[in-house]
Amino acid sequence: MTYREARVYLDEMSKYGSVLGLDTIRGLLRELGDPQEDLKFIHIAGTNGKGSVLAYTSMILSEAGYRIGRYVSPTVVSYLERIQVDTEWIPEEKFAELTKTVKDAIARLETAGRDIPTVFEIETAIAFLYFKEMQCDLVVLETGLGGALDATNIIRNTVCAVFASISRDHMGILGNTLTEIAGNKAGIIKPGCAAVSARQPDCVTTVLKSRAREYGCSYVEAEPELAETEKEDYHGSCFSYKEFKKIHTVMAGKHQIENAVTVLELIRALCRLGYQIPDHAVRAGIGKTRWPGRFSCIGESPVFILDGAHNEDAALKLRESVEAYFPGRRLICIMGVFRDKEYERIAQIMGPLASSVYTVDLPDRERGLPSEELAAVLERYSSCVKRPDRYSQVERMCAAEAGDERESAQRASVDRAVRAALLEAGEEDVILAFGSLSYLHQVKEAYERGVRDDRS
Repeated sequence: MTYREARVYLDEMSKYGSVLGLDTIRGLLRELGDPQEDLKFIHIAGTNGKGSVLAYTSMILSEAGYRIGRYVSPTVVSYLERIQVDTEWIPEEKFAELTKTVKDAIARLETAGRDIPTVFEIETAIAFLYFKEMQCDLVVLETGLGGALDATNIIRNTVCAVFASISRDHMGILGNTLTEIAGNKAGIIKPGCAAVSARQPDCVTTVLKSRAREYGCSYVEAEPELAETEKEDYHGSCFSYKEFKKIHTVMAGKHQIENAVTVLELIRALCRLGYQIPDHAVRAGIGKTRWPGRFSCIGESPVFILDGAHNEDAALKLRESVEAYFPGRRLICIMGVFRDKEYERIAQIMGPLASSVYTVDLPDRERGLPSEELAAVLERYSSCVKRPDRYSQVERMCAAEAGDERESAQRASVDRAVRAALLEAGEEDVILAFGSLSYLHQVKEAYERGVRDDRS
């Protein structure tokens, strides 16, 4: 099986959709020899900040000399980004080989009349096989959806359960109240592990503490109010927290210091468990951490920012950062979002800040909110919404000949929005592309093409 064949196979398996529950993945992993049983995990759940917490944590531990597996969802730059060891993506050849191994196991299960795994369950199994083969000391594992019934929660050897900020998202799937959502995410706490959390609303803290107490776990919550910020702008910050002095990060955004202090509490918990993590590893790890699409600056004059703010809490934090870093500066926005997100609330929060807003279509056309519908929503909160032009008849004919009209249409909407924003913006203005992480890499590519074209 080639890498391309592996991706085609996974695309075909996507027809089984997304199903919460552990029975199917339990059967698949048993058929594969339960590779997860030979691994130890730092398991991360939360609504916003999971990826940043994972990135900081895994980089620090790699700097401390441990071999660290990363399992990331969703990805921004490349599909292979979701499975990494010490920041190196799984090679295409290895991914294809392990996909074939899992495919064969599924065929045996199907013959025996067992349920067929979802794509996420298959990807999780591939990751566990790879991490075992690479003899990882620890795997930093990000949940896909929720916690208790997420496929990643099949693990038992949890060293530490970590909670980034928990807020309302996936309502009706994870719960109808914040307390219910917290209960679902608290399901990653395993007997005897250490539990570490970001600062949470009181109702969430109550749920997490109760679960930790029930399973005999220590529980620590970060104290971001103790962080002393010495310098902060859209290029990063320098801060001190408890015994950690003058920590530098290039991860910008008002919320990133909160994510970082959560990680520092995690490092303190790991040290109490006997892991050797020297101060220089903490400093180097945080300083080297990069995480695409999290208030990432990709250009200057005008400033061009990418941010994956896709729910109310993230939008509020994004607005806080924009108002703090760019007071009085003209803001031009590009927005694309899934239809199952709180897009009207996001529009209500961010729309009034913008001098112009361009809406785009997303790569996942099934989940994506069409740009025309998003524009209609934004018009309730902004008088400067720019509905995207249809791509030209010539582009349509070329796309049809290539057999990828829908994909070309989506990319064209992103390209046009980026070009229009760049043409509109002055050197002192700020362009902000936000919403789903799924299209931000296309924004970056369109921006880089536009810059090259201007220089040629």
